[in-house]
Amino acid sequence: MKRFNNILCVVARGAGRKPALERAVTLAENNQARLTVVGVSERVTAGIGMPAGGPVSADLQAAIVSEHERELESLLEPYRQRLDVQAKVLVGTPFLEIIREVLRNGRDLVIKTIEPRDWQDRLFGSNDMHLLRKCPCPVWIMLPGEASNYRCILAAVDFDPMQEAGEANDGNRLILELASSLALSDFAELHVVHAWEPVMENLMRVFSSDLSEEQIAANVARERRERLARLERLTGRLRDWLGAEAYEYLSPRLHLRQGNPRKEIPALAREIEADLVVMGTVARTGIPGFIVGNTAETILNQIDCAVLAIKPPGFTTPVTLED
Repeated sequence: MKRFNNILCVVARGAGRKPALERAVTLAENNQARLTVVGVSERVTAGIGMPAGGPVSADLQAAIVSEHERELESLLEPYRQRLDVQAKVLVGTPFLEIIREVLRNGRDLVIKTIEPRDWQDRLFGSNDMHLLRKCPCPVWIMLPGEASNYRCILAAVDFDPMQEAGEANDGNRLILELASSLALSDFAELHVVHAWEPVMENLMRVFSSDLSEEQIAANVARERRERLARLERLTGRLRDWLGAEAYEYLSPRLHLRQGNPRKEIPALAREIEADLVVMGTVARTGIPGFIVGNTAETILNQIDCAVLAIKPPGFTTPVTLED
C-alpha cells in the first residue's frame, strides 16, 4: 500500500505482536515512510498512604517505563539494519495516548495487534473499539499469529440514498484503494460487498395497501437493479484508479446482498473466510459511503478476522491533547 508516510505501530507486551510489527516494517520500507513503534504503560496510581504523583509512585512509574523501553529496543534490534525506526513508551490510557500520539505527530496509519478478549469474549476489546471509533487516521487491527500474507480481503462499501448515482464518493474510493492495494501486494482475492435493505418495501406495505405483491416485488427488483448498477459503476472507477492491467489481475468479485448489513456483511466474511475486512467506520451519521454508528459496531462485534477501519476526510476526533 504505497500511500502512507508516517506509520505508528503499537506493540503490546507478551506474545503475538510479531505479525503487526512485520507488517509495519514492510509497509514503511515499501512506502519509504517513517516508522515509530510504541508500547503503552498504564499510569501508576497512588496506593494507600501514597500521595498521587509523589516520589514513590513517580519512581515506580519511571522504573516501569525504563523496563518497557529496554524490551522495545530488544524487540526492534533485528529490524534496525532494514530501516530507521523510532521507539517510545507512552503512559496512560492506551487508546487516549495512541490517538494523542497520532494528533501530535501527524501519523497516517495505526497498526496494532488486537488486545486480549474482554470478559464478554468479544474480538475487539474496549481500547480497540475506542480506536476504531475515534482515531482520525486509518486503524489496522490484526490477529496474533496471522500469516505473513492475506488470502482473501473483503471491502464493504455503502451508498447514500440521497446522493446522485453518478456522484463520486471519497469514502468508497478510499476503502477500495486500500483494499485493492493490499490485495495486489499480498496476491489475495478481493471481494467487494454492498448490503442493502429495500427501504421502500415496508413503506409501501404500510402506506400503499392497495398495491399488489407483484407491484411491491417489482419495486424491490428495480431498487436492486439500481444498487447493482451503482456497485458496478464504483468498481468501474476502480479500474480507472488502478489501471486496466492491475484491475484485470485482481478481477474483484462483487456481492450485492439484500438484507440488514449488520447480518449480511459478517455472514459473507465467514462464507468467503476473509482474512481482512476493510470498511468505513465513524461515530456519526451523514458521511456518504460509510457504515456508521451502531451498524458498524454490530458488524465489528460479529467478525473474527483482522480489520482495517477508515475515517472520512475531515473527520474530527473527540479526543484532545489535554487530559
